[in-house]
Amino acid sequence: MLFNTALGGVIVRNDRLTRLALVAVVMLGLIGLMFMTVDPEIQYTVDEVMESPEDHDSSEIHLRGIVRFGSVDNQSSTFTLEGLSSELSVSFASIAVPDGFEEGRTIAVKGELSQDGGNWHLSANEIQTGCPSKYETE
Repeated sequence: MLFNTALGGVIVRNDRLTRLALVAVVMLGLIGLMFMTVDPEIQYTVDEVMESPEDHDSSEIHLRGIVRFGSVDNQSSTFTLEGLSSELSVSFASIAVPDGFEEGRTIAVKGELSQDGGNWHLSANEIQTGCPSKYETE
């Protein structure tokens, strides 16, 4: 500590190393909090889910698939999401459909999977459209 007689007080030296160390500790703490609060969200294909839909019953799920041609029904707010070998009925009654939503397009849908009368369906709470190459797998 240095004594400043002109001001009659005590001045604490804040050297550059102390400030950098403080900033580093704060940044590490923020990064740690970010990783603790963000759960990775797995995006499944329709085929993966329909292999054992019971595993996802009544749970929030994130799917991707193709909107089947001729399946969009605006009266009932439903469409069919298809994979390579399976398909799933999707209800979008409680959400707005984004621009770019169209038949034959690959989309991502978040919602709750449930069974009704032996048939599985997804009640969508979010639909995402994007560049088709985003969803392609190699």
